[in-house]
Amino acid sequence: MPRKTYSEEFRRDAVELYRSMESSSIAGIAADLGILDATLSGWVKAAGVPIRGVSRPPSTPPPAEESPEQEVVRLRARVKTLEESERRLNTERDILRAAAKYFAGETNW
Repeated sequence: MPRKTYSEEFRRDAVELYRSMESSSIAGIAADLGILDATLSGWVKAAGVPIRGVSRPPSTPPPAEESPEQEVVRLRARVKTLEESERRLNTERDILRAAAKYFAGETNW
């Protein structure tokens, strides 16, 4: 089986995706990009980015009796989570577009 070669731009984008997604893991991002965990891990280490554990936001429903201040804190946390998700999706979209251009140029049919 031939070894795959990825462009430097693809590697940088993958590392940037990992760096920008605080709650994502190497395995999750690698699966999304269709590459091996070890490959992405190597790129991240080579870029000098520390590898972190996975931390997920709590998924408990809001209490029935919460003060306006508590609601504001909860909603701000939710907005932060949604903004992070949007950044991740935009970065993934950009990486997939670049990959599609790269692989479209490789075809010989």
